[in-house]
This record gives sequence, C-alpha cells and structure tokens, in this order.
Amino acid sequence: MVIVTSFSRDVTTPFVQAFEAAHPGTRVEVQNRNTTAAVAFIRETRSSPPDLMWASAPDAFEVLKAGNLLARPQIDTSGIPDRIGGQPTHDADGRYFGFAVSGYGIMYNTRYIRANRLPAPREWADLKNPVYQNHIGISAPSRSGTTHLTIETILQGEGWAPGWAQLLEIAGNYAQVSDRSFGVPDAVNSGQYGIGIVIDFFGLSAKASGFPVEFVYPTVTTLVPANIGMIEGASNPNAARAFVQFLLSPEGQAVLLNPRVMRLPVRPEAYANAPADFPNPFTNPNLGARVRFDSGVSESRYELLNSLFDRLITFRLRELTEAWKAVHAAEAALSRRENAEGRRLVAEARAKLTAVPVNEAQASDPAIAGAFRATRPDRPAAGRQAEYEEQWDRYAVATYAEAKQLAERAQRAR
Repeated sequence: MVIVTSFSRDVTTPFVQAFEAAHPGTRVEVQNRNTTAAVAFIRETRSSPPDLMWASAPDAFEVLKAGNLLARPQIDTSGIPDRIGGQPTHDADGRYFGFAVSGYGIMYNTRYIRANRLPAPREWADLKNPVYQNHIGISAPSRSGTTHLTIETILQGEGWAPGWAQLLEIAGNYAQVSDRSFGVPDAVNSGQYGIGIVIDFFGLSAKASGFPVEFVYPTVTTLVPANIGMIEGASNPNAARAFVQFLLSPEGQAVLLNPRVMRLPVRPEAYANAPADFPNPFTNPNLGARVRFDSGVSESRYELLNSLFDRLITFRLRELTEAWKAVHAAEAALSRRENAEGRRLVAEARAKLTAVPVNEAQASDPAIAGAFRATRPDRPAAGRQAEYEEQWDRYAVATYAEAKQLAERAQRAR
C-alpha cells in the first residue's frame, strides 16, 4: 500500500509500525511530498495512483475531491463527534476523514527569547513589533499545506485587506521564509531564530521531546481536521480502507499522543492519557472558536493565494524587510523629534507596504483564480497566470522601493 503524505517520518513511522503489527502481511510504503506537490502528483498519476493521501490541509482534499480523485470508502466513524471546534470532522460526502485536529499559532524558543530580551508573543499582532526584526521564521504556503492554512485562517479571521496588512507587516520581521515546513521548527529548536509561525503539533512535539520551546494559540485561530482520503482507483483498496479505519480507532488515536507526534485526537476519550497541560478542544470551548474556517473559500483561491504570497513576500523578502526597516527607523526618529511632514511620509509608506494588488472578490473570481489552476493533470496553467505574476512582481519591486524612499525622506524631514 502506498501513502503520499506531507507529514514527516517522525509522525508517520509510529502509525505505520503499529498498523503493520496489527495487519501482518501488509507492507506500507510512505512517499513524502509537500501538500501542493502531493496534489500535483495524484493528478499526474491518475492512471496508476497511490492508495492514500494523508495531510493536514482540508482545502487540498477539496481540490482533489473537485477533480473526482477521491474514492468513497465505507468507514465506521462511530464515537467521533461530527464537529470539533466548530468545524465538521469529516467530509459530508465521505471522501476524506479527520483523524486529528490542528490549530495554528506561534512557537518560540524560551532561551532565545531571554537571551535577546524579547517579550514572549501571544497574538499575531504582537509579531509586528519592530523588536522582533530578524527573529521570526515561516515556511512558504506554496511549499507547506499547514502554512497555507495558517495564512488562510488569518485572512478569514481578520478579513482580506486587514489580514494582508498584518501579514505584510509581520513579514518585515522575517529572518527566513523556509522552503519546507519542517525547517521552521528545526530552526526554532536550534535557536537559529527565536520565533516560528507553525502548526501546533510542531511546537507541542518539540516541547514533549525536551526542547526549550513553548507554543501559543493566538485568539484569531481555528481548529481544522487533519485528514486522510483514499484515492480513486487505488490498487489496494482493502488495505487503504483498513489503514483509515485504524487511524480512527482507539488504538490509532493513542498513537497521536506519542511524544514524536503530539496531535489532538478526534476521540474525546483519548485525552484521558494526555499530558496535564495538553490542549483539549472538548473541555476548552474557546480553543479555535474565533474563526469558522471555510474550506470552500480556501479552495476557490488556493493556488492564487500561494502565488500571491510568493510574489509579495517569499521572492521579495529582502526588499520588503529593508523597506520596513526604513519605516521603523523613521518612526523611531519621529518619536524623538515630532514632524508633521515626516508623519505624513511614514503614513504613505505604511499604506504602500500593507496593500495588495488583488481584492477579495478578485481572489475567488473564477476568471482570475481559475488562471492558477491546472488545465490538465500534466500541464500547469500558463498565459494569464504568468501575466498576473509578472504584474505582481513589478508591483512588489516598485511599491517596496517607493515605500523605502518615503521612509528615508521622513527621517530627513525638518
């Protein structure tokens, strides 16, 4: 049986070992790909697909479902609540199933925070503080399904324009945009930088493994099921169905509390064996309650959002951080020497650095967002997608340069 997954071997190995022990004669092959690459791989191999897709991102499963790439196995979900944290636990059509729930937040290295005399962050807005400049890491949503969910959660919780304004200001403090989701917790664990924007299990498993880290859920977050689905045309449907059933069983749910895994189970009784301070959505009604994540909205702009983030942040990080450094320097100077013209120039610079060239309606407009979707399983969309991306590249280069110049003028204003 072949599983394509975005999860690390630290997560998959305990499950595979437990499943193979319970099903002698069944061998599991795990292929690790980031979520976006996994979706593309399943599209490209539809004539001879893998058996299972196993990942955190429900919007990625919605993409597969829309492409008629997910089967409908008969799975027993008795004993599992229909909704957790306000979200449906499983797909209503039985195409994919939540085996755990995940939230999104901030992981930080306690030793690093103390050594650099930084305040411990609690909310997304805290990360805009200039004291965190060059201390924060994130992975690119185009390379990480969990980061995509984090970005989408902020946009849905704050609203499109305010959400992007917050994301772009936080990005001014980035030390790195990693090309793999595991890179961020690894860097925080080692003290390469102090703060990471991550999915909860990265922080919880690192803490359980003895690293000097903490994880906090900001108010604007959500709990979203981590899912598994059987691929249409799977070569080993019986084994695939058995693996899904195992994940949802009490035995499979117990594996979630392995210190290498540390994910939130979907069975309430599993928490009886959890550590004392382990998050429990069944006893804490506020956990993930602020945002009602809309997978349909997320799916409609999935590829566009990834590309927009890359064009505005990932590929232009140096220009963006330099512009924000100039703004912060100007604001520090103005705090010592008030100047109306300087304030006007800084306000104009901020307005440029917190705007995006796409509004919310355009982001989900099939005429625009559709340009970013694969036209065929083996051929990525071109034409208009390339035109939009070139426009966004030019926009970012010009806007960040103009904002930096405005901030520098503000420092010199008399």
